[in-house]
Amino acid sequence: MDAPLLELRRVSKTFGPTRALDDVSFALRAGTIHALVGENGAGKSTLIKTVTGLHPPSSGSILVDGQEVRFRSTAEAQRAGIAAIYQEPMVFPDLSVAENIFISHQDRPPWIDWAGLEREAAALIARLGVALDPSRPAGELTLAEQQTVEIARAIGLRVRVLIMDEPSAALSEHEVGRLHGIARALRAEGVAVLYISHRLEEVFALADMVTVMRDGRHVSTRPRSEVTQAGLVSEMVGRDMEGRFARTPSRATGQRVLAVRRLGRTGVFEDISFELAAGEIVCLAGLVGARRTDVALALFGVAPADRGTVEIEGRPAIIRSPRDAMRLGLAYVPEDRRKLGLALGLSVEANITLPRLEAYRDGRGLLDRARERADALRFRDAMRIKAAGPEVPVGTLSGGNQQKVMLAKWLNTAPRILIVDEPTRGIDIGAKAEVHRILRDLAGEGVAILVISSDLPEVLSLADRVLVMREGRLVGDLPGARTSEEAVMRLAVGAGEAAA
Repeated sequence: MDAPLLELRRVSKTFGPTRALDDVSFALRAGTIHALVGENGAGKSTLIKTVTGLHPPSSGSILVDGQEVRFRSTAEAQRAGIAAIYQEPMVFPDLSVAENIFISHQDRPPWIDWAGLEREAAALIARLGVALDPSRPAGELTLAEQQTVEIARAIGLRVRVLIMDEPSAALSEHEVGRLHGIARALRAEGVAVLYISHRLEEVFALADMVTVMRDGRHVSTRPRSEVTQAGLVSEMVGRDMEGRFARTPSRATGQRVLAVRRLGRTGVFEDISFELAAGEIVCLAGLVGARRTDVALALFGVAPADRGTVEIEGRPAIIRSPRDAMRLGLAYVPEDRRKLGLALGLSVEANITLPRLEAYRDGRGLLDRARERADALRFRDAMRIKAAGPEVPVGTLSGGNQQKVMLAKWLNTAPRILIVDEPTRGIDIGAKAEVHRILRDLAGEGVAILVISSDLPEVLSLADRVLVMREGRLVGDLPGARTSEEAVMRLAVGAGEAAA
């Protein structure tokens, strides 16, 4: 048998006392899609950085075509045909599509043939089956189109191993289908694709081989035909997940906490009406572009509505800013934790206490560090945040732990109404179960919760009621316990009335 394109032999990587990779071995072969799965913190990101030249291995070997290599930079890895694309595309927004595709090509002549550059870019894009103007500024592209530019850049570098790290996390169903088509086309051309995803349905739809990692170690590598979803989950988390996503009975008290009446914002959404009771979890479902997040931003005062009314505990509420919303007992956990939810360079403690910093000032106006530390430790323990201490920068934590810090940050304001946007986006199945537990516990304590989620199994697992939006309008209100994915989707796509 021919040598693998890329092989890891007993690769380990340490950062001080932390062992991020521990004796990892597996191989990628030409013309295969190889899925890599594992919880956040399993070592997948460190593995990518080691393979692409960002971090040299502390021990072990990396082989390309059977020959040992030691990359000192990503440029060296790219020259060997190894490239990676990530969940958040790395494009230069002010440069054109063509300029972004060829920006890494250091072997081109010093003069630029702009017409020729655009022709070459168009040819690379055409190989991916996508229509994209090579002269268009990259900043005007959708997320999926920016990913296409990154893949075209890799193909232009004659990529032989392409690593795709959570590439579908923020894409619509249609865009995910197109991404999968591109991955299959690359496989047909002989490229080895390492596909990293928390979505197990993608693994079974795409992969030829599946590797599982846990706690920085290699657990298994097998043909996809030899694995089951239950088996994969068990290997990923090292424990039985049976029942962790099972529905729990509603604890709604019937006491209305929030009443929204004919809320609207010109050109964005209109005629949104619903109620939320203490202890109730209501999920807002719909396709990308349904404007669910815009409703949340209006309720929290980030982008206020220009018509309609909001009542909180029976009293009219005027919400023109997040400060207004917080005074009324609302909290909002945004979808994008890295850009909007957390200060990644600050500590876990600083992030958790940030929304109510004034409450920690003593009589002299100085911060009471002991009280800050005590509250941060309380939330770390209650929410099972894996961090060595509250002084650790939140940017060094895994995605699931960052998500729990973001939840803790807003729970520290003691909200009566909690709005959570895509609470488990980009986190693994174990962390997802933990987030679900936290939300159910909060509902049990009487907090009214509005969850925005594109994950229909999550919606049906959590919701007491499901509100469905389409094109800025509310088109359905379904009982969570007696509905189905099909019923929700029929309303979301406008396919007529759904049966509950």
